[in-house]
Amino acid sequence: MRFLPIACLIVALAGCHKAAEQPGANQEAVAAGDTSGIKGVHRDNKGKAAPDTVFKDADGNETSLAELRGKPVLVNLWASWCAPCVKELPTLAKLAVANPGLQVAAVSQDNGPRASVEAFLESHQAGSLDAYQDGPMALSGALGVEVMPTSVLYDANGKEVWRYVGDLDWTSAEAAKLLGEGGVAPTR
Repeated sequence: MRFLPIACLIVALAGCHKAAEQPGANQEAVAAGDTSGIKGVHRDNKGKAAPDTVFKDADGNETSLAELRGKPVLVNLWASWCAPCVKELPTLAKLAVANPGLQVAAVSQDNGPRASVEAFLESHQAGSLDAYQDGPMALSGALGVEVMPTSVLYDANGKEVWRYVGDLDWTSAEAAKLLGEGGVAPTR
Protein backbone atom coordinates (compact mmCIF):
# COMPACT_ATOMS: atom_id res chain seq x y z
CA MET A 1 0.00 0.00 0.00
CA ARG A 2 2.97 2.33 0.50
CA PHE A 3 3.73 2.04 -3.22
CA LEU A 4 0.40 3.51 -4.38
CA PRO A 5 0.98 7.12 -3.20
CA ILE A 6 4.49 7.08 -4.67
CA ALA A 7 3.18 5.76 -7.99
CA CYS A 8 0.50 8.46 -8.09
CA LEU A 9 3.10 11.14 -7.43
CA ILE A 10 5.34 9.87 -10.24
CA VAL A 11 2.42 9.91 -12.69
CA ALA A 12 1.38 13.41 -11.63
CA LEU A 13 4.91 14.72 -12.02
CA ALA A 14 5.16 13.21 -15.49
CA GLY A 15 2.44 15.53 -16.77
CA CYS A 16 -0.27 12.91 -16.41
CA HIS A 17 1.47 10.71 -18.97
CA LYS A 18 0.81 6.99 -18.90
CA ALA A 19 4.13 5.24 -19.42
CA ALA A 20 3.69 3.31 -22.64
CA GLU A 21 5.76 3.17 -25.77
CA GLN A 22 4.56 5.32 -28.64
CA PRO A 23 6.33 5.18 -32.00
CA GLY A 24 8.08 8.47 -32.67
CA ALA A 25 7.48 9.91 -29.20
CA ASN A 26 10.38 11.29 -27.21
CA GLN A 27 9.86 9.15 -24.12
CA GLU A 28 12.61 10.82 -22.09
CA ALA A 29 11.10 14.28 -22.56
CA VAL A 30 7.61 13.05 -21.72
CA ALA A 31 8.86 11.22 -18.63
CA ALA A 32 10.41 14.52 -17.51
CA GLY A 33 7.01 16.23 -17.85
CA ASP A 34 7.61 17.90 -21.23
CA THR A 35 4.47 17.28 -23.29
CA SER A 36 5.00 20.32 -25.53
CA GLY A 37 5.47 18.15 -28.61
CA ILE A 38 2.29 16.21 -27.85
CA LYS A 39 -0.16 18.86 -26.62
CA GLY A 40 -2.73 20.12 -29.07
CA VAL A 41 -5.17 18.88 -31.67
CA HIS A 42 -4.55 15.56 -33.44
CA ARG A 43 -6.51 14.24 -36.41
CA ASP A 44 -4.77 10.89 -36.90
CA ASN A 45 -7.96 8.93 -36.10
CA LYS A 46 -10.43 11.14 -38.00
CA GLY A 47 -13.37 9.09 -39.23
CA LYS A 48 -12.69 6.15 -36.90
CA ALA A 49 -15.73 4.77 -35.10
CA ALA A 50 -15.99 5.13 -31.32
CA PRO A 51 -14.96 1.96 -29.45
CA ASP A 52 -17.64 -0.26 -27.93
CA THR A 53 -15.89 -0.17 -24.54
CA VAL A 54 -18.15 -0.18 -21.50
CA PHE A 55 -17.81 2.35 -18.65
CA LYS A 56 -20.14 3.67 -15.92
CA ASP A 57 -22.69 6.44 -16.47
CA ALA A 58 -23.70 9.04 -13.87
CA ASP A 59 -26.07 6.54 -12.24
CA GLY A 60 -23.42 3.82 -11.98
CA ASN A 61 -24.90 1.77 -14.82
CA GLU A 62 -22.89 0.37 -17.70
CA THR A 63 -22.90 2.50 -20.84
CA SER A 64 -20.85 2.99 -23.99
CA LEU A 65 -20.19 5.76 -26.47
CA ALA A 66 -22.67 4.11 -28.85
CA GLU A 67 -25.44 4.96 -26.39
CA LEU A 68 -24.49 8.65 -26.60
CA ARG A 69 -24.85 8.89 -30.40
CA GLY A 70 -27.35 11.23 -31.99
CA LYS A 71 -25.53 14.48 -31.34
CA PRO A 72 -21.87 15.41 -31.12
CA VAL A 73 -20.09 13.96 -28.08
CA LEU A 74 -17.00 15.38 -26.40
CA VAL A 75 -15.33 12.65 -24.35
CA ASN A 76 -12.90 14.03 -21.78
CA LEU A 77 -10.67 11.58 -19.93
CA TRP A 78 -9.53 13.00 -16.61
CA ALA A 79 -8.40 12.04 -13.11
CA SER A 80 -8.43 13.85 -9.78
CA TRP A 81 -4.66 13.40 -9.41
CA CYS A 82 -3.94 15.07 -12.76
CA ALA A 83 -3.39 18.83 -12.26
CA PRO A 84 -4.05 19.84 -15.92
CA CYS A 85 -7.27 17.79 -15.81
CA VAL A 86 -8.47 19.59 -12.71
CA LYS A 87 -7.51 22.95 -14.23
CA GLU A 88 -9.79 22.48 -17.25
CA LEU A 89 -12.82 20.94 -15.47
CA PRO A 90 -14.60 24.27 -14.71
CA THR A 91 -14.38 25.36 -18.37
CA LEU A 92 -15.60 21.96 -19.48
CA ALA A 93 -18.61 22.34 -17.16
CA LYS A 94 -19.36 25.79 -18.60
CA LEU A 95 -19.16 24.33 -22.11
CA ALA A 96 -21.64 21.59 -21.23
CA VAL A 97 -24.16 24.06 -19.76
CA ALA A 98 -23.85 26.52 -22.66
CA ASN A 99 -24.14 23.88 -25.42
CA PRO A 100 -27.25 21.70 -25.12
CA GLY A 101 -26.52 20.37 -28.63
CA LEU A 102 -23.30 18.80 -27.37
CA GLN A 103 -23.07 15.78 -25.07
CA VAL A 104 -20.09 16.23 -22.73
CA ALA A 105 -18.90 12.98 -21.19
CA ALA A 106 -16.20 13.79 -18.65
CA VAL A 107 -15.01 10.29 -17.78
CA SER A 108 -13.07 9.97 -14.52
CA GLN A 109 -10.24 7.46 -14.45
CA ASP A 110 -10.36 7.34 -10.63
CA ASN A 111 -11.19 4.11 -8.80
CA GLY A 112 -13.15 5.67 -5.91
CA PRO A 113 -16.89 5.44 -5.40
CA ARG A 114 -19.18 7.52 -7.61
CA ALA A 115 -20.07 9.77 -4.66
CA SER A 116 -16.42 10.80 -4.30
CA VAL A 117 -16.21 11.68 -8.01
CA GLU A 118 -19.41 13.72 -7.72
CA ALA A 119 -18.06 15.52 -4.64
CA PHE A 120 -14.77 16.21 -6.40
CA LEU A 121 -16.54 17.71 -9.42
CA GLU A 122 -18.73 19.84 -7.14
CA SER A 123 -15.75 21.12 -5.17
CA HIS A 124 -13.97 22.16 -8.39
CA GLN A 125 -16.81 24.20 -9.95
CA ALA A 126 -17.73 21.31 -12.26
CA GLY A 127 -20.77 19.90 -10.45
CA SER A 128 -22.94 20.29 -13.55
CA LEU A 129 -20.95 17.52 -15.26
CA ASP A 130 -22.25 13.97 -15.02
CA ALA A 131 -19.91 11.72 -13.02
CA TYR A 132 -18.97 9.14 -15.66
CA GLN A 133 -16.34 6.66 -14.45
CA ASP A 134 -13.84 4.27 -15.97
CA GLY A 135 -11.74 3.14 -13.03
CA PRO A 136 -10.22 0.21 -14.94
CA MET A 137 -9.19 2.72 -17.64
CA ALA A 138 -10.63 0.46 -20.35
CA LEU A 139 -11.91 3.42 -22.39
CA SER A 140 -8.59 5.26 -22.30
CA GLY A 141 -6.90 1.99 -23.29
CA ALA A 142 -9.31 1.41 -26.20
CA LEU A 143 -8.69 4.97 -27.38
CA GLY A 144 -4.92 4.62 -27.05
CA VAL A 145 -4.76 7.62 -24.72
CA GLU A 146 -1.31 8.14 -23.21
CA VAL A 147 -1.64 11.66 -21.75
CA MET A 148 -4.40 13.09 -19.61
CA PRO A 149 -6.39 15.07 -20.06
CA THR A 150 -7.30 13.97 -23.55
CA SER A 151 -10.59 14.98 -25.13
CA VAL A 152 -12.04 13.27 -28.19
CA LEU A 153 -14.81 14.83 -30.29
CA TYR A 154 -17.19 12.45 -32.04
CA ASP A 155 -19.77 13.61 -34.56
CA ALA A 156 -23.45 12.67 -34.24
CA ASN A 157 -22.74 9.39 -36.08
CA GLY A 158 -20.06 8.29 -33.61
CA LYS A 159 -17.08 9.03 -35.88
CA GLU A 160 -14.01 10.72 -34.44
CA VAL A 161 -13.43 14.29 -35.61
CA TRP A 162 -10.25 15.03 -33.61
CA ARG A 163 -8.66 14.61 -30.23
CA TYR A 164 -7.11 17.29 -28.08
CA VAL A 165 -4.20 16.21 -25.90
CA GLY A 166 -3.62 18.35 -22.81
CA ASP A 167 -5.75 20.93 -21.07
CA LEU A 168 -7.76 23.52 -22.97
CA ASP A 169 -9.98 26.41 -21.95
CA TRP A 170 -13.24 25.02 -23.34
CA THR A 171 -14.81 28.50 -23.27
CA SER A 172 -12.13 29.94 -25.59
CA ALA A 173 -12.36 30.94 -29.26
CA GLU A 174 -9.92 28.10 -30.09
CA ALA A 175 -12.27 25.55 -28.51
CA ALA A 176 -15.30 27.02 -30.32
CA LYS A 177 -13.51 26.75 -33.66
CA LEU A 178 -12.48 23.15 -32.99
CA LEU A 179 -15.98 22.15 -31.82
CA GLY A 180 -17.46 23.72 -34.96
CA GLU A 181 -15.60 21.06 -36.97
CA GLY A 182 -17.89 18.48 -35.37
CA GLY A 183 -21.13 20.34 -35.98
CA VAL A 184 -21.30 22.06 -32.59
CA ALA A 185 -22.93 25.47 -32.96
CA PRO A 186 -21.07 28.34 -31.26
CA THR A 187 -22.55 29.66 -28.03
CA ARG A 188 -23.59 33.22 -27.47
